[in-house]
Amino acid sequence: MLRLVAVVSFVWMLGMPAMAGAQAADPAAQATRDELARIRQELEALKQQNAALEARLAALEGRAPSPAAPSEAAGPAGAAGAGGPSGSLPVYGNANIFSKIFNPDIAVIGNVVGAMGRNEIAPSPGIGFQEAEATFQAIVDPYARADFFFGVSPEGIEIEEGYVTFPTLPGGFLMKVGQVYPQFGKVNTQHTHQISWIDRPLVARHVFGEEGQFADAGVSVSRLILNPWLFLEATGEVFSGTSAVFEAHESDQLTYVGRLRGYRDLTEATNLDLGASVAYGHNDLGPEFMTRLVGVDATFRYRPLQRAIYRRFLARTELMWSRRGHEGGEAEAFGFYANGDYQIGRRWFTGVRVDYAERPADPSLADKGASLVLTYWPSEFSQIRGQYRRTRYAEKVTANEFVFQFQFSIGAHGAHVF
Repeated sequence: MLRLVAVVSFVWMLGMPAMAGAQAADPAAQATRDELARIRQELEALKQQNAALEARLAALEGRAPSPAAPSEAAGPAGAAGAGGPSGSLPVYGNANIFSKIFNPDIAVIGNVVGAMGRNEIAPSPGIGFQEAEATFQAIVDPYARADFFFGVSPEGIEIEEGYVTFPTLPGGFLMKVGQVYPQFGKVNTQHTHQISWIDRPLVARHVFGEEGQFADAGVSVSRLILNPWLFLEATGEVFSGTSAVFEAHESDQLTYVGRLRGYRDLTEATNLDLGASVAYGHNDLGPEFMTRLVGVDATFRYRPLQRAIYRRFLARTELMWSRRGHEGGEAEAFGFYANGDYQIGRRWFTGVRVDYAERPADPSLADKGASLVLTYWPSEFSQIRGQYRRTRYAEKVTANEFVFQFQFSIGAHGAHVF
């Protein structure tokens, strides 16, 4: 027994230096293990980022994403969070796209307008909050997207536009269903923050109503016709007849709008956009009276590639003919506007506009106007604009006014039609 105790004691004493050496090496070994763990975590994070980028690229290219390598941290199939029957459902493609189903892009654009001067025919308030445009835009599914534009003003809330777009119909057709701005000319389809002036041209206010713009509920179908030398877009629309221009007195009295647009790049810095529009429907005088509209528009753009953020020029004109039926026959009126916009600095723009418009109810009365505009953009989210306008009304009254505008926006606002 004593011999056994002596042997055990001797072996324990021999192991003491080795144990002491192992304990002395523990801090260095632990630091190495910590560094390896950190590197593994960074590699795992890089793998996840790479998989997300590949999924986004696949979604943009319209192809299925490549299968991702299984993660070391993934549990067995069926484990909680592993995508099995008892875990969360797997997500295919870009998760951000699917999140838009329940979280659309939301934006609000405020518009404050004031005026100084005297106008006896169409007076404007000294200053007022004209409107706030609230937008909600999202992809409904792989075959449709939805856009809603609400106008909020002191008078109340109205739906400016609210429609669903189907871009993948057979034959290359695109269809919109809902409340839209009819594709008549250029200025009627543009929202307030898109136009180059504070007010809308005289011809638009005479033809489309006091606001210079009209919308209606209906169906719009368009198709692109592509060829090597010209871009063409043909649009046909049918509306219910509930706008400021056309008014249906019975359910079968619809409004019809057609437009043909041609677009061509002249050089790498210039392009030309031409369009012709027609509209036909009943007016507010009675079920037997019709209104016909014809419009022609042209837009020239110049934007040098090397100086794109400092210099650009746009020239645009629209000509409109109105034939409005009434008890005495038909009244034929004509009007147009022409404007030029030039960028003089990175944040500064200037422009000029000339107006002429005969009144559709009485073409013998014609109004004329001219405007000078100066715009400053502190950023892409705000705008300060001043406009001097001189209007010569048919009543032989001249109005000289200075109008100013402050616009500001928050949120993600989608792009508009070019």
